[in-house]
Amino acid sequence: MHNKKFIRSILIPTCAYALFFVILPIVIGLVISFFQYSPLSSDNRFTFLENYIQLFQDQYFRIALKNTFVFTTITVALNICLALFLATLIASLPSGKLRGFFRMMFFLPCIAPMVATSVIFVRSIYPTRTGLLNYLLSHIGIAPINWLGDPSKVMIAIIIYTIWVDVGYNTILFSAGMDGIPTSLMEASSLDGASDFRKFFKITLPLLGRTFQFVLVQTMISHFQMFAQFQVLLTKDGPNSSGLVLSRYIYKTAFEYKDLGYASSISMVLFLIILAISLIEQKLTKVEWEY
Repeated sequence: MHNKKFIRSILIPTCAYALFFVILPIVIGLVISFFQYSPLSSDNRFTFLENYIQLFQDQYFRIALKNTFVFTTITVALNICLALFLATLIASLPSGKLRGFFRMMFFLPCIAPMVATSVIFVRSIYPTRTGLLNYLLSHIGIAPINWLGDPSKVMIAIIIYTIWVDVGYNTILFSAGMDGIPTSLMEASSLDGASDFRKFFKITLPLLGRTFQFVLVQTMISHFQMFAQFQVLLTKDGPNSSGLVLSRYIYKTAFEYKDLGYASSISMVLFLIILAISLIEQKLTKVEWEY
């Protein structure tokens, strides 16, 4: 009886939170997407699927959709590969204090406000003439690059910043997962003469299955919704809308154009994309082993 009361005391707040802050907003957003809705208008007519049909004719939606997939695919792949590499290097350090120090150093960008760090990159890192990045590149014979003004370089600049600000979080997760792998397996493989390369791909990576699945899904969801760096780093979404992504387009449509109905339809499409990809990833990376 006491156990049931404890379970209820835990589940009721959780369910209430999910209902009012997750499910209800999604339902409201879905309903609004069927209207030509604006908070400044008294004539919010029901349009049914008109907003969704308009998406297929909207060139800016197509640009934002393409940029979102390019950005997310590249950043998620680079983030996970780099995080695995850094976590492996940290795990190889002999001292626990050293491992803790480097974990802290890599995690520091994650706790800094993204708006503040984005401003630093705009003012100090990316300027064509005075930026630190171009200054470093000039020492190896590369001409200054207009990172935020050249349509072909805008997404590269955004990806560099995103990797810098976000890779530390996954490094910590992978590092914690590696610490949980039984040392007896590594010792046995060393006695069998296995190389470090073989240990990583035959022992470490398979036993990181659950951690890898969590990191992959969470990173993908996070990167599909990233907004701050696109808002702060770029002026008017970059030249030729080269930095326009769905999260930024939703914001512009809702708060600049005051068309909440159309913005809600874009939000629903983004929600369905994230949901579908998350379900597919969980199915493909399903882990059913224990150690």
